[in-house]
Amino acid sequence: MVYDPRPQRYDSLPYRRAGRSGLLLPAISLGLWHNFGGVDRFESARAMVRTAFDGGITHFDLANNYGPPPGSAELTFGRLLREDLAPFRDELIISSKAGYTMWPGPYGDWGSRKYLIASCDASLKRMGLDYVDVFYHHRPDPNTPLEETMMALDQIVRSGRALYAAVSNYPAALLHRAAGLLRDLGTPFVLNQPSYSMFNRWLEPDGLLDALRDEGVGAIVFSPLAQGLLSTKYLNGIPADSRAASATGFLKAEQVTPERVAQVQALNEIAAARGQTLAQLALAWVLRHPEVTSALIGASRPEQITDAIGALGAGPISDDELARIEAILSPPPA
Repeated sequence: MVYDPRPQRYDSLPYRRAGRSGLLLPAISLGLWHNFGGVDRFESARAMVRTAFDGGITHFDLANNYGPPPGSAELTFGRLLREDLAPFRDELIISSKAGYTMWPGPYGDWGSRKYLIASCDASLKRMGLDYVDVFYHHRPDPNTPLEETMMALDQIVRSGRALYAAVSNYPAALLHRAAGLLRDLGTPFVLNQPSYSMFNRWLEPDGLLDALRDEGVGAIVFSPLAQGLLSTKYLNGIPADSRAASATGFLKAEQVTPERVAQVQALNEIAAARGQTLAQLALAWVLRHPEVTSALIGASRPEQITDAIGALGAGPISDDELARIEAILSPPPA
């Protein structure tokens, strides 16, 4: 059956500018890190991507190594483009990245010119694209000169493989350096993708928000729900089907302490008083910063995406609510 997207799809979400660029992103973006790989059901992936686009999510975030196995999320998305989304390519922002291990040997990891350009070409081939809208260096490389990495991003943009350059996991000091190099090269640099949530606030003392504002770069924050901890799933401990119960998940059982569960329960009360789910409150909390262009969510079923799309429906978080949230979060549990 031919996919016919919802005509009112642009009424659901606000679109926010990436720094001082011309690029607008939906306030909620969909990441394909989990549940879109070769081991996952294609029809589940299709249902989630269709739900996202029907709800106004135009930005789909990938990386070379997303799967499992690595590369398979891009293959899945390439099939979705061919079968569902090809007529709407100009409405989409598609991003990919390179910087983590992708293939054996010294040229399949980190931030060398050889790795980044080869990886970008491979990502385009897997997705069947002539270009991606945004291409990221996925993580800082302590051994490759930053100048080389930024020149590789510049070549990727100038060659037409990508429209914009971006970085991920860059702290403030490194972001300033990267922005200066790309500015000198004349390369459009639009985004940094850091982790950020109520339970992971490293970028605040780092000064990253100030650096983003100074450099005119937007943030698209990942893990805003703290790997699902900031949802109703953990209100009463660790369910058997959760990430924390899985030995392969990034959220570990030892992180779901009684103190943390008490915080989740208290935050859920604030969310309920606002007429929101806890996940919606957590998304609204990260999006309250003008420097944050978009919150990047993962999903395992369409209902989670629909819930996230409604995150800003309850209006801004008031100063009183922010103070109550801060009292719950500080001091953090041991």
